[in-house]
Amino acid sequence: MTTDFGRWTQRLGILLFLLGLISGLLVPAMANPRMGLTSHLEGVMNGTFLVVLGLLWTQLTLGRVAQQILFGVTMYGSYANWLATTLAGWWGAGAGLMPIAGGEHVGSAVQEGLIAFALISLSVAMVVACVMILFGLRGPGPAN
Repeated sequence: MTTDFGRWTQRLGILLFLLGLISGLLVPAMANPRMGLTSHLEGVMNGTFLVVLGLLWTQLTLGRVAQQILFGVTMYGSYANWLATTLAGWWGAGAGLMPIAGGEHVGSAVQEGLIAFALISLSVAMVVACVMILFGLRGPGPAN
């Protein structure tokens, strides 16, 4: 099961990396190009993070349930980050929680609320993921 999580993390990391590249191509068409650039960078960076995590997966000393939780929070956090910034770019929104990338672009209350929910929840998810990874890398690691 450990190998399956690692392999799926790598695959979904490459997919997110690809989505980040595609986002980069679409930046000029977005209502807020600066947020589009943020979307591109989030996709590429989070995709890379997932690939690296997938390669590290067999080094983690975590039980099956902990691995399931780690897989879930990293997928949610990584993909929600890309999606929230992509939507903000298309909507011309995001200034509420991302004032530098959002600039003067403020969306409707619903749009800003969805973006805020995604950003806050993905931040919690990624902190949990990093703590779990650090915990999983404790000790000498599995015997090779």
